[in-house]
This record gives sequence, structure tokens and C-alpha cells, in this order.
Amino acid sequence: MPEGVLTGDFPGWKGFFRETRSRWFFARGALEAAYKEALKLGVKFVTGDGGAVERLVYSDGGDDVTGAQTADGPAPDSTLAHIQMTEAERELWKDLPVLFNVNSGFFIEPDATGQLKFVDEHPGYCNIADPSSPFAKSIPFAKHQIPLESERAARQFLREAVPQIAERPFAFARICWDDDTPDRQFLIDRHPKYKSLVVAVGGSGMGFMMMPAVGIAIKTLDGVLEEKLRYGFRWRPETAMGRDWRDTQERFGGSGKVGNFQDVKEWTSVEY
Repeated sequence: MPEGVLTGDFPGWKGFFRETRSRWFFARGALEAAYKEALKLGVKFVTGDGGAVERLVYSDGGDDVTGAQTADGPAPDSTLAHIQMTEAERELWKDLPVLFNVNSGFFIEPDATGQLKFVDEHPGYCNIADPSSPFAKSIPFAKHQIPLESERAARQFLREAVPQIAERPFAFARICWDDDTPDRQFLIDRHPKYKSLVVAVGGSGMGFMMMPAVGIAIKTLDGVLEEKLRYGFRWRPETAMGRDWRDTQERFGGSGKVGNFQDVKEWTSVEY
């Protein structure tokens, strides 16, 4: 480890260093590469408010799905932030192992833009307008800010490990949604009623690292997909009956509880 990086006191920390099978990936770069490749293959992306799916389009007989209607026409959450590093710091911190505290958060080496990504570890948030309703559901929304309570927790984590950068202004902050199923397994299957509708959801915090494999699973639904995977990914609405939205699903850190964005009163004010 280079001198001058981990300068904190690490109060009460216990852990270990793993020399192999511990990696991180430049998520934005990977997604941009996948996007460009999809464009070459003829995929058309409909984004923004106009790309919001308003309803499915059904066949004349109502027994199959033929498409989706978007706003323009046919067609638990975590919190993260970045701090801008200098070029000298980026070189010093290059190849830094991922530093992960299951109770506090993690950060990785600066990316190609010189920004250090870090996360305050906690079970996450839902966005439930009426928690008492028997049909309560969490509605995602986009926001390039995070709750102030998350900022405070993230900065405390940095103070313990890398205090020399802990008070710097955020260069970026946002809500990052995880699409969790009740059993944290993917849902990749054909709809039992509409044979042309393939559902591929439920990344449950693992979607990005499994991105290439998900495509293979979809492609092989009617072919060579292993039986144990076919069973694990099956259409299984029974698992969501009476779902407890406050279940942490073995996520740790912070207060140890799932928050509700409806209760958040104060947000950061990161300038872009």
C-alpha cells in the first residue's frame, strides 16, 4: 500500500486482506461499451420521460403481448457519491484494493476521470407512500442527490480510513436502485399467460456483474439453460405474497433498518 493513502486510525476495525479473487469493474465504462455495441446491432433506446412505459400492447385476441406503449409512442435503493481527486492523487491511489467495511461502507480506486467512488453501507431505502396499505409498493424515482444522513455516514466512514479527503465537496451523488426479489434471485422467464413477454428482472444487487450471463440466460430460455437455473429464475409470484418491505434481506450497516424516502426531509445540494 503506498504511503499517504490510508492515513486514518480505523477505530475498532477488524478485517483481512484478500490477495486473489477480489475485483472491481468500471461500471459506467462497461455500460457505455454495452450501449455502443447495442447501437451497432440496431437497438433503439428510448430514454427520458418519453421512454416511460405506460402500458403493454396486447394482440387482438388479448392472449399475447405484441409491444409496449411509451409516453412518446410505441416502442431497495442505495446511496453513493464521488469525490474529485487530483492527477497526482489518482496516480498515488492507482491499483488501490477495494476497501470494504460491512458496517460502514466501501470505496474503490479513482476511475479514469479521477473521481473516487464511495458508498455508505446500509440496508437501503424504499419509497413507500402508504406503508399501511395491503398493496404497498416501493416506487423508484431519479435523484442526483442523497439524504443528508447518508452524507454524514459516508463522511464518517472516510474520516476513519482516509481523513485527508473526508471533508472535500462531493463531485457527484445519486440514488442507486436495486431491483430486489423477495429471495434475491433473478426472475428470468416467460410470462405464463403471454408467451411473447419475457421478464428479466430482479438483479438484487448482482445485476451488473452478471450482465453478460443474463443475456445468455434469456437467449437459452427455450434451449440449453441448466435446469437448476431454470428453476431458480422461474416465474414465482407466490414468493411475493405478503412481502415485508422492511426486511433487510441480509444487508447490513448503518441503523440496520430499511429506510423510507418518504421520511427523508433533508438532501445534499451537490452542484453540477
